[in-house]
Amino acid sequence: MTRASLDKQPHEVAAMFDRTARRYDLVNDVLSLGQDRLWRKATADAIDAGPGELVLDLAAGTGTSTDAFTLLGARAIACDFSLGMLRTGVARRGGSGLYGGGVRGVSFVAGDALHLPFAAGAFDAATISFGLRNVADTTQALREMLRVVKPGGRLVICEFSRPPMKAFDLVYSQYLMKLLPPVARAVSSNPDSYEYLAESIRAWPDQAALAAIIQKAGWERVAWRNLSFGIVALHRAVKPGAVNP
Repeated sequence: MTRASLDKQPHEVAAMFDRTARRYDLVNDVLSLGQDRLWRKATADAIDAGPGELVLDLAAGTGTSTDAFTLLGARAIACDFSLGMLRTGVARRGGSGLYGGGVRGVSFVAGDALHLPFAAGAFDAATISFGLRNVADTTQALREMLRVVKPGGRLVICEFSRPPMKAFDLVYSQYLMKLLPPVARAVSSNPDSYEYLAESIRAWPDQAALAAIIQKAGWERVAWRNLSFGIVALHRAVKPGAVNP
């Protein structure tokens, strides 16, 4: 099997991304027409991590997204359960191991979103970009991020969503189902995985439905804004219990 099924068995998803790792960032850049760079910047701006803060970047893949969280002096952990993705990210930074102390403020750690290998309250913020859609239990992943973030800590989710304009949504659906797979076959190291990508995007809840799931998982002050006409949505929330100054 070269792609996961929509029931998102963890071993299938991990194996799929292992095979995709070598050209993953390049393919994303091509398929998004460069928009993925704008999405990463918007996510980093929303996290707004400063000196002394520690950010969890979950489903970080090769760590391309993680670098943006350290620009203001924060530290970040890139966590993923695809060892192929993590090894690719480490190798690109000139390293050889996953736990070697980090490079430019980023450390790589293997971990499952449903059972994170971190202590409660360890992070000032948690974020996941284009990965929440791939976990087998969305609510459990959100609860695990809630557990490892400090009271008053931030959550930012960047994920594919539903364009609110029906005409544009129809055009986008045609791109996903008819144009994306052949483009992926031309440039990807595992083109079958992009059939899963298209199917999983169409099966994913819209902006309001995801906001309700986040709130049900225990997060407060849930809000979202659309990016790229709603192709992507940025959801934000806060962990309850912040201490008033």
